[in-house]
Amino acid sequence: MSKGKQPGDNVFDLERIRDIVKLMEEHDLTEVDLQQGDDRIKLGRGGPAAVAPVAAPAPAAPAAAAPVASAAVDDGSITINAPMVGTFYSKANPESEPFVQVGQMVSPDTIVCIVEAMKVFNEIPAECSGKVLEVLVADQQAVDFGKPMFRIQPNP
Repeated sequence: MSKGKQPGDNVFDLERIRDIVKLMEEHDLTEVDLQQGDDRIKLGRGGPAAVAPVAAPAPAAPAAAAPVASAAVDDGSITINAPMVGTFYSKANPESEPFVQVGQMVSPDTIVCIVEAMKVFNEIPAECSGKVLEVLVADQQAVDFGKPMFRIQPNP
């Protein structure tokens, strides 16, 4: 055992791994990568919880390969869905204008919002081209993986 480490500090301790897996399930995480000195552990899970949003036969949430842009309503519009669990922000800061507004045209690179997950602010691109028909989430509202955030009329 190297100097400074205690027996309970082993990153590969079975109880510690169980605790990490439990935290992953509680916070809907699919991957954790931890490193302490030369020790490293990378855990991933892709069980039913990770597959459910894609495979669920719910009529309002059709199956989609891409978690961000997917087909939605019968009017030909598509939705931009939350790629992760977090908090939705429609603008960069309280004094800023929203990233996008109803009626605005977006391209695949247009940032439409920020989703904060575990104190990391993730800019979410539209990943499609078209006109914003509807903003489906209120500013600072919690979103789940796959939750529709915007309704877009795609370019023909």
